[in-house]
Amino acid sequence: NDWHLVHLGMLANSGAALVIVAATHVERNGRITHGCLGLYNDDNEAALTRVIASARRMGTAKFGIQIAHSGRKGSSRRPWEGGGPLKADADPWPTMAASPIPFGDGWPTPREATEADMERVRAAFVAAAKRALRISFDEVELHMAHGYLAHGFMSPISNRRTDQYGGSLANRLRSPLSNARA
Repeated sequence: NDWHLVHLGMLANSGAALVIVAATHVERNGRITHGCLGLYNDDNEAALTRVIASARRMGTAKFGIQIAHSGRKGSSRRPWEGGGPLKADADPWPTMAASPIPFGDGWPTPREATEADMERVRAAFVAAAKRALRISFDEVELHMAHGYLAHGFMSPISNRRTDQYGGSLANRLRSPLSNARA
């Protein structure tokens, strides 16, 4: 939106060599909040194309983008609205994670990601990366930190699976590395 237009344009003109567009989500249900940036459909791509084209006219910075899936941290209120999970009357969405472990006290229990979910998310990462390249981003980062879905698979705290995606470090890395290789 226009906030991104002004914000990224200002950063492009700041003297920075590289500006990273943070946590841009690969699925609607992979967002953290209703206000999060996404790159999962044609409307998202068109809006972000407008913003990046304008920002490039404002300065000389290169642009990178983090693409992500929120996992169990999704369906949240914005921090300035108090944070925490969305209330029932605020259009919440179901979340998924490596294991059905809530993000914290008072948070809903996410459902455990199935192989079909992992395949869908992998395809969503690929599609978002292709959209980012069409927009002319100079760099694409797969966001695998902060307790998001990929990080949830990697962590022995949030991944209690007993299948090929849990247990050993090699198994816990299987899904995130599959996304990276795709």
